[in-house]
Amino acid sequence: MADIEVESTCEEGYTVESIINGEWQLVVDALSEEGPSANEVLAADYASCYIPAFRVAADKHGYDDIGEVTVEVAADLDEDDDLEAIDFHIEVEESLGDDAWDIVELGEDICHVHSALREELHAEITIESGV
Repeated sequence: MADIEVESTCEEGYTVESIINGEWQLVVDALSEEGPSANEVLAADYASCYIPAFRVAADKHGYDDIGEVTVEVAADLDEDDDLEAIDFHIEVEESLGDDAWDIVELGEDICHVHSALREELHAEITIESGV
């Protein structure tokens, strides 16, 4: 059994309903009409992964409670609607002083989505048609 199991179904059009680990439902719409697009979900997922990683990094630098953390994500698409750039603007309630950039970098090392965004990570695909 895999660590993560997702069943995604598209009955028609461009809206995909996914069941994650048999429990969580996610609706993604390529046209952003019935839900967020895949790129929008990826941008939100990246920030949702990075914030806890940032908190762990701050804890490792001796900050027990850094308060509220907000990440504003700005993502640029190219002419093919592929993600071209992602920028984070991070606001932290606690002052991190000279440790801020060390915490940012350690957060990147800890964040699983940051680690996954590399060219060599692509799906291994098999296909059955006419089923």
